Amino acid sequence: MKRNIPFRIRHLVTWLGLCAWLVCPPLAAAKVYELKFATLAPAGTTWMNLLQEWADEVREKSRGRLVFKLYPGGVQGDEPDVLRKIRFGQLQGGAFTGYGIGQFYSPARILELPFLFNDIHEIDYVRERFMPEIQQGYRDNGFEMLGWMEVGFIYFFSREPIYSIDDLKKRRIWHWQGDPIGKAFFDASGITPVPLSIIDVYTSLSTGLVDTVYTPPLGAIAFQWFTKTEYVTNVPMANGIGSLVVSRRFYQNLPQDLQKLLKSTGEATGARLITATRKENSESLDLLRKKGMKFVMNPEDLDTAEVAEISSKAGNSLMESGYIPKTVIDRVNAWLREYRTSSKPENAPL
Repeated sequence: MKRNIPFRIRHLVTWLGLCAWLVCPPLAAAKVYELKFATLAPAGTTWMNLLQEWADEVREKSRGRLVFKLYPGGVQGDEPDVLRKIRFGQLQGGAFTGYGIGQFYSPARILELPFLFNDIHEIDYVRERFMPEIQQGYRDNGFEMLGWMEVGFIYFFSREPIYSIDDLKKRRIWHWQGDPIGKAFFDASGITPVPLSIIDVYTSLSTGLVDTVYTPPLGAIAFQWFTKTEYVTNVPMANGIGSLVVSRRFYQNLPQDLQKLLKSTGEATGARLITATRKENSESLDLLRKKGMKFVMNPEDLDTAEVAEISSKAGNSLMESGYIPKTVIDRVNAWLREYRTSSKPENAPL
């Protein structure tokens, strides 16, 4: 009888272990979801570093159940290429600028209308009121917004000085091929640009195919376009938007806890990207000055009536084509009037 006790104990331990495994299977057996995520942001930039931090956070907090595979520097192609791969299931998400956003929810690009905003406070005020509609627009078109970001105010970088819109007309200006916002601006300004993929810009600057580009300061440094130009306009043309998105199909197939994790960390990453982008764009302007870049075309050099006419023409063109509905343009203009009225010095609190 005594000799049977160890056997019975071993049998009991084995049985208890089996029950525990059935009730709570090992973590290693949990399904792993891979999010293949592409961006134009080059490796080593602030944008890419923050995306990597986001990926690391999600992996850690999901205990390895949700992992990113990041593709930086446009290795998956231009934004239209990335969107096509998402729709075919080869990728699941990406960080997009306004150009990419416009291909699945174009009304959001009202926020990039030329010469619309005077400062970041106006941008924040309008965006906050417009955001619920943008988020729903993404969902209706097969995408889930995880975070909002921006690339910042857009400036012209050129080999020759630009002091007016007439000077712009003489330049070989790059146009992001297929971008309706850029086309509306150039058409309204009477400019004939050179359409190219963003991936071809550096080479085209090197060969002289183009001599002028438009980008935020941080982008000029990240893509090294500033090394091929000497002048920067001191007046921003527009504000560039961006988003962190995944396909709705991928998002809905995630367990609810992973959906919440991806959404909450994505929103936080978007906020960090906005803060970092604004800070680094300002610092990039200082760095460009130190590198000898010459700043031209100050606000007082612009004909305000001409600028207003260009903005109006561009907006009307986008409205007539259906790219941005009139109701959206009217609402954004109303919010701007509301903000500008409430922000007048006489309405400020004592």
